Formats: sequence, structure tokens, C-alpha cells
Amino acid sequence: MKDKYRLNIPRLNILSKDELELIHLSTLEILRRTGVAVKEPKAVEILKNGGCYVSEDRVRIPAHLVEWALKNTPPRIAMCDRNGEPSMFLEENNTYFGTGSDTPNIMDPYTNERRLSVLKDIENVSKAVDYLDEMSFVMCSGIASDVNQKISDIYHFEAMVNNTEKPIIFTAWNLENLKTIVKMAEVIAGGEEKLKNRPLLALYTEPISPLTLAEESIQKLIYMAERFLPVVFTPGLITGGTGPVTIAGGLIQGNAEMIAGYVLANLINEGAPFIYGGGVLPMDMATSLMSYASSEFMLATSALTDMARFYRLPMFSFAGCSDSNTYDQQASLESALWILMSSLNGGNLVHDVGYINNGLTTSFEQLVVSNEVIGMVRRITQGFKINKETMALDLIDEIGPGGEFLSSDHTLKHFRENWFPDLISRIPYEKWTGEGKKDLGTKANEKARFILDNHNPRPLEENLRKELRSIVKSGGK
Repeated sequence: MKDKYRLNIPRLNILSKDELELIHLSTLEILRRTGVAVKEPKAVEILKNGGCYVSEDRVRIPAHLVEWALKNTPPRIAMCDRNGEPSMFLEENNTYFGTGSDTPNIMDPYTNERRLSVLKDIENVSKAVDYLDEMSFVMCSGIASDVNQKISDIYHFEAMVNNTEKPIIFTAWNLENLKTIVKMAEVIAGGEEKLKNRPLLALYTEPISPLTLAEESIQKLIYMAERFLPVVFTPGLITGGTGPVTIAGGLIQGNAEMIAGYVLANLINEGAPFIYGGGVLPMDMATSLMSYASSEFMLATSALTDMARFYRLPMFSFAGCSDSNTYDQQASLESALWILMSSLNGGNLVHDVGYINNGLTTSFEQLVVSNEVIGMVRRITQGFKINKETMALDLIDEIGPGGEFLSSDHTLKHFRENWFPDLISRIPYEKWTGEGKKDLGTKANEKARFILDNHNPRPLEENLRKELRSIVKSGGK
């Protein structure tokens, strides 16, 4: 019998083929009829010269230009680590998890108090990502309040690249700071061409809902497209606030915002590496807050993942995040649901692991427990082999009724194929009691502090560290 993996591993698809086509055609109509407001004159000129219709700052994009841009779609982006080695292949259903970006607060793992983030927290999050096996990339997970706020994004990049070898998804406050961060990445990569061929970073920037390509975000998009560097260009649309209250309406508007950016990127550099996705979040009408763990947000993200597959674009997705104000049972529940959903629908670059408090706070406990849940979910989505060896018909016949399999060579050979937890408890009640009745939150806190106290990431070469430090100290100049 031929060895094979099961091919019927469940995959979550929200949209039918007809619905995918309908959303695409509706997006074309929004771009043709309504268009987008473009606040950067250089972008307006590029779009006009490319065949768009321009009236003051409103740009309307014809369908043929969208279709042309989509034909240039690179179906994969290979992200590299700090050493230039391929690390993530953003394509099809390959799923990679990482932290989120720019939370103003942190839950201090030593005091269990929420406080403003400082630069040391950015370093610590990067150390944790470097240590945790299921974390594939890092975002800064904080806004350092103890450095010059005008260039805190530059400090963030230095902190991340010094404390993990894994790829970096970063934000930049403005074009000048972006240029500095790219310059720092070129120092590490060994030059502009090497960074382009082996990108260790991708920029995250956003359109402004509804239907606005803002000046600073588009300046950054243009800069990255000119250098053929990866960019995540995704909206943070709030249904009922900055977009229609219905999921379908939000999807169409958000899709139009992203596609407008993609057309611009392609007019600058055909086939520019572009990562699709982002947030279509509902507003909780009782609090006026966006809900990070609502069923509607999970549905919308799954639908956007379907659209990413339809367009053959890598998908920027969500997981490991919660609306809970602290790390508790709610945070674990919502994180696990997100991780399962994102894994089943095949998002590629899955961020926000460790978020709580509606995306305003980062929790180390949430991060380390989510890392364990990701391992468990990966085991589910891998399926299992069905072949002569695993079906074990001869062994079953040999053992027969009333026998035992524990002492068989077959058990010794295969038991390690099962997934084993680190933090999740499977021990008997009596042993658990004897070990202090530690709940998951307690063990997660101990694990987080162990990492921060004991893990020493492989350092960046001293000459590179000094060059980066010099750039940062000069304020990016």
C-alpha cells in the first residue's frame, strides 16, 4: 500500500466561488464609481499617468488596470532571517505566527500591573519570540515611552534586530524614519541589492478608512515599492464606524482600499511584493470599541483569506488576541479560537499573538500560552499517515483480544508522533495538588520570566551593532 498523508484535512472557506467573484466585481465598481481620495501628489500623478481618472484629489481606477495589476501578483514572498537564510514562504496555506505592533501598554510579568511600554519591553518581546518555537516573526508589541517619540520607531527596529534572528514586520512613523530603518536593514543584509533579494523585513502601513490613501502611508508604500521590498498594506476598518456595519459591505470597502494601493505599487514596480489582508472589525455599540475577538471579526478575516487565495496574494491575518483586560480564561479562550480559525483558513503572516485589552496591551502570558496552542493546532492540521505501518493490522492480530500494546516495539517507534504540552496540564489531581495547584496563568507567568531571565539571543556582530547604534544616536541622519 502506497504511503500518503491524508488529503482531507479540514480547511475553512467562508466564501463560495460565486461570492468571491461578486465581491471582486463589486470592488471594481467602487473603484470605478466612487474611487479613492489620494492625499499624496506624487501618487496622484503616478495613478493618472497609469490610466486612472483624476478629479481634484479623487482618483477613480478602471477595471482593466486592476486586472492588469492582479496579473502581476507574485504568488509567494520569501522572507529571510537576520542571517539572510529563507525563513518564511508566504504562499498558499503556509501559516506563520508572530506578535503584534505598537501597543501603548504592557502587562509587566514581574509586577502583574499594566503600565506604559518602554524600550526594554520591546527587547524582551523580541527575546521571547526568539526563544518560542512557534513564533516565526516579530513585531515590536509596544511603543517605547522612554525614548524620543519622534524616532521611537527607529529604536524599536534596533531593539528587535538585536534580540532575535527572526524576520521583522515593522512600522515607521514617517518617510524619513522609514528610510533610516531600511538603511539599518541594508547594513545588516550587506547592501541594497542583498536586502531586496533576501528581505529580512516587511513594512506595515495602512490606508485610512473610508477610501483614503493618506499622505504618509502612501509615501511609505511608494518608497518600498521603488525598492521592491515587501509591504503589508491593510485597512483597520471598523464596521459601523469607518465602514458599513455589515460584513459584506466592510469587505468590499476594505478590499477596494487595499487594491487601490496594489495598483499604485504595480505602476511603480510591476510585481512589487505585496501582502494582502487586515482588519474588518465590528464596533461594539455598547462601548464604541472595536472588538478584537468577535465572531464577526473572525468571519471577516476568514473571508479576506478566501479573497487572498482568489487573488493569489499572501495574507496578513490575526490570532492569539483577546478583548480581555488581563490574561485570564477569556484571553485563553479567544486566543485559541483565533489560532484555530487562522490555521484552518490558511492565513500566511498571522500577527497579534499576545494582544489583550482590545489591542491596547501586550501580555507575555498570552504570548507563551498561545505559542503552545499553536503547536497543538499545527498537530491537528498536519493530519496523520495512513499506510501499512500505521494501520498496524499485523500487530493488532498478534496482540489479539485482551493484550496490551505499551511494551510493543511499534509503540516505542511511534509514540513521539503525538504532541506533548509544556504548560497545559495532564497530570493527576494528587500530583497537581502536591506541586502547588498551579493554574495555567501561574505557569505561563513563570515560563515568561524564565525566558526573560535566562534566554540570550545570538548577538548581532559587534561591528554591525555599533553601526546601527551610530545611526540611532544620530537621530536617523
